[in-house]
Amino acid sequence: MKSVLKLMAGVAVIVSLHSVAQAKDLVVGVSWSNFQEERWKTDEAAIKAALEASGDKYISADAQSSAAKQLTDIESLIAQGANALIVLAQDSDAIGPAIEKAAAEGIPVVGYDRLIENPAAFYITFDNKEVGRMQAREVFKVKPEGNYVFIKGSSADPNADFLFSGQMEVLKEAVDAGKIKNVGEAYTDGWKPENAQKNMEQFLTANDNKVDAVVASNDGTAGGSIAALDAQGLAGSVPVSGQDADKAALNRVALGTQTVSVWKDSRELGKRAAEVAVDLAGGKKMEEIAGVTTFNGGPKGVAMQSVFLAPLPITKDNLNVVIDAGWISKAEACQGVKGDVAACK
Repeated sequence: MKSVLKLMAGVAVIVSLHSVAQAKDLVVGVSWSNFQEERWKTDEAAIKAALEASGDKYISADAQSSAAKQLTDIESLIAQGANALIVLAQDSDAIGPAIEKAAAEGIPVVGYDRLIENPAAFYITFDNKEVGRMQAREVFKVKPEGNYVFIKGSSADPNADFLFSGQMEVLKEAVDAGKIKNVGEAYTDGWKPENAQKNMEQFLTANDNKVDAVVASNDGTAGGSIAALDAQGLAGSVPVSGQDADKAALNRVALGTQTVSVWKDSRELGKRAAEVAVDLAGGKKMEEIAGVTTFNGGPKGVAMQSVFLAPLPITKDNLNVVIDAGWISKAEACQGVKGDVAACK
């Protein structure tokens, strides 16, 4: 009997060790909407580092701003043996069939930074309404009244509307009182800076350059807007918001042509997304993920299991925070700066 028990115990140990080995040899497939934005490379590095630390494998695909390509990319990642997927959606509705296929095959999906409104997908992002509030607050501090332009994100990305909703929460009272006039509002196809620039050029023309503030929804659209302002000699005199803390944007903050970039430390977002993907692939339930909350604020009101990280607005006054955090070097942030910026002294 003792020998039987020893044999059973030995088998249990072997099975346990095999399970651990399996848990350390997962394949996580990441589908990127595009690599045009500087920040996605930072996110990718964080995801790769976290997976390397857990002994798991990273595979990826770049949809190059094509929803149709992303649909086939996700199917390809599944075919390559992905045990979990992290998806930065180009168009969350268009890729719906691929998400359903993953769910049908028991492959967990993590909607990365952009909402995929399907209860089969986990949602991890920063609080985008709060990002919008932060953008509006900083611009409003500089220009509490006047003609405002709103350069929104892609209409295919729910984040664009979350951001705009947060912005309007802050500005509504001033708008209702007539202190702020909305003289231009447009989505930016693909979040592309060149599209933002075209929109901004049209608004400047339509208003005879009488634009007092620009609430742009990310650093790419901010950069496009500032290029249009610069062509009219207005860069630096019109406050402009952004987000992502791109290096070029932080330099613009130091130079005074951009008022704020809301920092979402994508190193932490990437790390957490990788950890969540591995946990879900390892059998953990969505509601067991650390820090999970239920979110139902999407357009369809679907209850989503989610994790939200906290953003931070970066202005001239606290530019040192991102430098001290190693997000950007002092030389990069302060290139060309001649004014009185404490972080650049």
